[in-house]
Amino acid sequence: MNLVLTIIVPLVIVLIAVFLLGFKMFLFKDGKFPNTHVGGNKALRDKGIGCATTQDRNARKEKPKIDISNLINEIEK
Repeated sequence: MNLVLTIIVPLVIVLIAVFLLGFKMFLFKDGKFPNTHVGGNKALRDKGIGCATTQDRNARKEKPKIDISNLINEIEK
C-alpha cells in the first residue's frame, strides 16, 4: 500500500502541475506559452536591449574597420 501511494501521489501532483502550466495551451485553439525571452519584452526592445545570444550574433555580423596607417605607425614605434 505504501509503495502505491509513493508512486501515485507524486504522479498526480506532476500531472496537475503540467496541466496548470499548459492550461492556456491545452484549452484554447491558438494557445501557446508566453514569450519570456528578453527580446520578447517591448520596453527592453525600445531601449535596444536584447538577449546576449542575439547581441553576440549581431556583433559578429559587423565587420570591424581596420585603419592600416595606425597599425603601421604602431609597428614602427
